[in-house]
Amino acid sequence: MNLRALAAKAIFDVLEKGMSLSVALPEQQQHAVSSKDKALMAEICYGVMRQLPQLDKCISDCLTKPFKGKQRILHQLLLVGCYQLYFTRIPAHAAISETAEACRQLRFDGLVKVVNGVLRNIQRSEKPLNTDSDTLRYNTPAWFIKRLQQAYPKDWQQIIEQSHQRPPMWLRNNQLSQTRDSYLALLAEQQINAKAGNSPNAILLDSAKDVAALPGFMQGTASVQDGAAQWAATLLAPQNGELILDACAAPGGKTCHIIEQAPLAEVVAVDFDEKRLARVQQNLDRLNLKAQVIHGDAANIDAWWQGAKFDRILLDAPCSATGVIRRHPDIKWLRKNNDIAELAQLQRQIFDHCWQWLKPGGTLLYATCSILPEENRQQIEAFLARTPDAQLVPISQQMNEQDIGWQILPGQDNMDGFYYARLVKAQ
Repeated sequence: MNLRALAAKAIFDVLEKGMSLSVALPEQQQHAVSSKDKALMAEICYGVMRQLPQLDKCISDCLTKPFKGKQRILHQLLLVGCYQLYFTRIPAHAAISETAEACRQLRFDGLVKVVNGVLRNIQRSEKPLNTDSDTLRYNTPAWFIKRLQQAYPKDWQQIIEQSHQRPPMWLRNNQLSQTRDSYLALLAEQQINAKAGNSPNAILLDSAKDVAALPGFMQGTASVQDGAAQWAATLLAPQNGELILDACAAPGGKTCHIIEQAPLAEVVAVDFDEKRLARVQQNLDRLNLKAQVIHGDAANIDAWWQGAKFDRILLDAPCSATGVIRRHPDIKWLRKNNDIAELAQLQRQIFDHCWQWLKPGGTLLYATCSILPEENRQQIEAFLARTPDAQLVPISQQMNEQDIGWQILPGQDNMDGFYYARLVKAQ
C-alpha cells in the first residue's frame, strides 16, 4: 500500500476514531517500505492536522455530496492530496496520480475518477485557501480561540502562531554520565550543532536528529525532552535519601530526571495507564536507573501504597495539553470545550489526595502542559483557598513574584507551553 493510502488511514483513525496521531501514525508507518516514505507520511499527517479547517473547506466545496460510511476514508485521502498541492514541493502531477492510486489500493476503484477529478480541479483553480472565519484563518477551533482571547487578550494570536510552528528538538544531558559541556563537545565532534538551554542540563539542537545519530544515546548519555518539561525535576529539587512520588509518571522522562539529580533517593513512579507505564520502565532501563514502578491511580494512593508519606511529590496532572499543540497538532481536533471543566475536576481530586500523602514540611510541584488558566492559576488559587496548611513558594523564573505559579507560553525560549506551581506543606 502506498504512503498516501497509509497516511489517509492514520488521519482517519484520528478524526473518525479519536485515536491520537502519536499512536495512529506509527501503526501505519510500520507498513511503509522506507524511512523516506515514513518521513513523508509524518510530514503529510502532521501538516493535515495543522491546516485541517482550510483543507476541509477546500475539499467540501469541490464535492457535490460528502463521502459517508465506508467511503469516508476518501475524504481523508483528499485531505492528503490537497495538503501536497498547497504545502509541499511534490510536483502536482505526481501528488495527484499517487493519491488516485491510493484510492485504488484502498479498494475504491469506482471512485478513482472522482478523487482524480477533485484534485485536478483544485490544482487548476489555483485559489488561495479560504480564510473567511477565525477558525479558517487560524486553523484552530472556535472554542479554543475564544478561551485564548479571554485568557490572553494581547497575546492570543502570537500563541496560535507559535502553536503552528514546527517544534525544535531538545535533549537532556544525563549528569550521571557526563557534564553538559562534555556532551556538547561530543555533539560537536559529530557535526551536530547545539547550544545549552536555560535549565542545568538542557541542550537545544539546531535541527532534529535521529536518536541513533546521537553519541551514546542507547547507552544513556542523554534523553529527548522538551526544555519546558526539564524544569520539573529542577524545580522539585530532589535530595538523596528522600522518598519521592512521581504521580502520573508516564512516559517517565521526569522520573528519570529526578533520579539523575538524586540517585540515592527512593523514587516511586505511578500511572493509571498500564500501556504507557511500560515506557517508564523502558526509559529507566536505557538509562540504567532504578525506581519502584506501580500501576495505580494517583487519586487513590491508599489502594497501592502502604509506606510512609512522601518528602516530595511531582504532580504532572492530566490536562488539555494545549501547551504542546506544536508537537501534537491533533490535540486541536481531539479536545472539546467541555473537556476543560472535566479535566479541572479530575486535577482537583488528584491534587487533594496527593496532598494528604505529603509529609509536613514537604514540597509538591504541580505541573501541566496546558496554557489555560482553569487548569493552572485558577486551580492553584482554589487549592490554596481550601487548604490552610499549603503555602505557595514563588519560582525565581516567574516574570512577577506576585504571579500564581510560572506560566510558560509556547515558543518562549523555544520551549513548549507549560505551567508550574510549587507548594510547601506547613510543619
